[in-house]
Amino acid sequence: MPLYKLADFDPNYKETFGGEDVKALSLYTEGGERVGSVADALVDANGRFRYLVINSQMNGASKSILLPIGLSRIDYNAQRVYVDGLSKQQVEQLPEYRDNLTVDYDYEEQVRKAYRPTTSDVAYDANTYNYEQEPLLYNLNEQNHQTFKLFEERLITTKNRIKTGEVTVSKHIETETARVAVPLEKERVVIERVTPTAPEAVVDTDELQFQEGEVARIEVYEETPEIHKEAFVREEVRVKKVVEHDTVEAQETIRREELDIATDGNLPITQNDANSIDRV
Repeated sequence: MPLYKLADFDPNYKETFGGEDVKALSLYTEGGERVGSVADALVDANGRFRYLVINSQMNGASKSILLPIGLSRIDYNAQRVYVDGLSKQQVEQLPEYRDNLTVDYDYEEQVRKAYRPTTSDVAYDANTYNYEQEPLLYNLNEQNHQTFKLFEERLITTKNRIKTGEVTVSKHIETETARVAVPLEKERVVIERVTPTAPEAVVDTDELQFQEGEVARIEVYEETPEIHKEAFVREEVRVKKVVEHDTVEAQETIRREELDIATDGNLPITQNDANSIDRV
């Protein structure tokens, strides 16, 4: 089963653990001797802790090793991780851990051999091995790491967009008879024949020469209407949508689990916050 660094598996792991960071803890023996610090943690594909990455410091020598999670006891109040014995001989037998190292079955077997009792003669198979076969190495100590989950119900809201109607805007043509009055001018010829009031003397008739066919020409004009049609923009119609906001309130009964603590005897129990019990 592949293993993942804590931050690679859950980038927000600090929030998951309520702000607590296992990578900030120091490693001590149960006798109070500091033997290193926690550099990281490895979890499996299900998010279960399998190893703590330890920067061991013994007798002036430093070495990064893996510590199976079942051999540790985490005390966040003291900002420490306790290990029930970690000998110099075990550290020397353990393979060194590096950040770019792929932790496979063979590497884990080297780690497990350093922590298994010398009297253990159980044979394990790479094809069938699982961590549950060695609870002493991988199970959290139930006395010091009892955890259960409290559930609560919450109202989750979603919105669905549904069609409630449709507005269609179109245009059609209407016809009507338009009338227009055009004033026109028309010329006409008026011929008046009048008697002279003061007849003038004319030349001697012997000198007067009568001429036939004398013509006077007057051009006569009139206006005729010329009507055509032109299209003009009479009105503009703009179609748009506006969004109106409304709030719909819903009411449901939800349930929440609360923690009941019963003690037998005068035992000190401290509560870190409203949602977690101190893990000591």
